[in-house]
Amino acid sequence: MVEVILRKDVVDLGHAGERVQVRAGYARNYLIPRGLALLATESNRRRFRDERRQVEQSAERERAEASVLAERIAEQTLTFRVRAGEEGRLFGSVTAADIAEALEDVDVRVDRRVIRLDEPIKELGAYTVAVRLHSDVQPELKVLVVNEE
Repeated sequence: MVEVILRKDVVDLGHAGERVQVRAGYARNYLIPRGLALLATESNRRRFRDERRQVEQSAERERAEASVLAERIAEQTLTFRVRAGEEGRLFGSVTAADIAEALEDVDVRVDRRVIRLDEPIKELGAYTVAVRLHSDVQPELKVLVVNEE
């Protein structure tokens, strides 16, 4: 285990500025090369103290942008017209990529990976789908899946 200082928020690990213990390989191969963390040496602690104000301002700006986008997402109700068999089972499914594409059609651009869909939608009905834009901002999107007839 090695101690690192997070430069940016990392999902399921911590927020910018926190010192956390991670496995050496995770730090060496993922966090440090992507600029998400610094090794917690004394010189890096001093360096990070100097950068901290900039990091906090950047994080606040990201949170504000995510909040604005969250309002637009929460207003949306996406309707998917799909072919379905008896008992409402779909021929295919509605995936996070389909939802991201439908959001793009209404000028809301999000990456499909931020759409929290445990598994593809395979039945007709109304669904509420979470969209994780920021660690503190997670709007819910209404998705209707109806028969195309």
